[in-house]
Amino acid sequence: MAAQRSSRALRLALRQASAPRVQQRTFISAVNAASRPAVKQAAVSSFVQQTRGAKTVDFAGDKEKVYERDDWPRDKLLDYFKNDTLALIGYGSQGHGQGLNLRDNGMNVIVGVRKNGASWKEAEQDGWVPGTNLFDIDEAIGKGTIIMNLLSDAAQSETWPHIKPMLTKGKTLYFSHGFSPVFKQQTGVEVPSDIDVILVAPKGSGRTVRTLFREGRGINSSFAVFQDVTGKADEKAQALGVAIGSGYLYKTTFEKEVYSDLYGERGCLMGGIHGMFLAQYEVLREKGHSPSEAFNETVEEATQSLYPLIGANGMDYMYAACSTTARRGAIDWSKKFKDTLKPVFEELYDSVKTGKETQRTMEYAGRKDYREAFEKEMEEIREMEIWRAGKAVRSLRPENA
Repeated sequence: MAAQRSSRALRLALRQASAPRVQQRTFISAVNAASRPAVKQAAVSSFVQQTRGAKTVDFAGDKEKVYERDDWPRDKLLDYFKNDTLALIGYGSQGHGQGLNLRDNGMNVIVGVRKNGASWKEAEQDGWVPGTNLFDIDEAIGKGTIIMNLLSDAAQSETWPHIKPMLTKGKTLYFSHGFSPVFKQQTGVEVPSDIDVILVAPKGSGRTVRTLFREGRGINSSFAVFQDVTGKADEKAQALGVAIGSGYLYKTTFEKEVYSDLYGERGCLMGGIHGMFLAQYEVLREKGHSPSEAFNETVEEATQSLYPLIGANGMDYMYAACSTTARRGAIDWSKKFKDTLKPVFEELYDSVKTGKETQRTMEYAGRKDYREAFEKEMEEIREMEIWRAGKAVRSLRPENA
């Protein structure tokens, strides 16, 4: 597909996409900014009602409450958590991003990892000080009032028998993924009955959580309550969501969070899109197109030109901004792709909900040769012609010249 860059609307969107980011942007201002006069769009979310700490927003006819960063200014966060110690367990992608954001927000946060391991050394490089705000896991949990379990899903299961007895009454257990408690039959993570259990799930990697926070923007996150013993779990989750760097939050459940997350990763976010890339690329190559042309028409134009515009303005905008030829073909073929792929997505969702995907994950992560097997798969992907061609194409981008 080739979009017509001569379109005035498309030029406007490209200028907007490259313009400097506004330092602070709330969810409501983002909704209002979505309107573009050059192209007729469907009605966007409208502000219906305002109450303390929540805005009721119309999402295509479905009214939901949205919780904004502005509802929890820094002074309010500091006061709310003045008697708490946030013990962040694990220093992977989410641990890194959330931990540094909490620290920059002035929270009393400590990190708990295996002493002198790789994560310990990385935390030291980020300015965490042993004996001050960097401890081994047991000591951090002992000091903490809010235990933020950000270990990997497999590590949460493996360490749970040791960690659970330390989660005593009065503490709060925090997750960023519903995986462990929802699929407790496979993970063994049965939470204590006398503590609050909450979740904040940023919709992006920990590195993105950190980057958007430093840009003054904030990531979109969901939050949920698994168990409310104190009657304050909901409010606590909202406050923590803002403290870790969220720009706005919407409420869900642990079950819905993990179902949608596993489903999305295997579908449009990674697995499905990779499968479509490979299928389109292979057909182009089999029909005699060069690797550069096949990659450019499959991946480069999608990721560098069209997807950013869809993300900024919507699919209707993209259809309106492209040529008649592209528009007609895309609309017609989208229906065939939907009808063909929907049964696959139905199968995928059922596989997630029934725990089949969890079982596969746990079995794979529990293999003794897990790292070697994973590296073998990554090497196979790296050596695919499409991604070797992509490396050459990326080297030609102006910023890499």
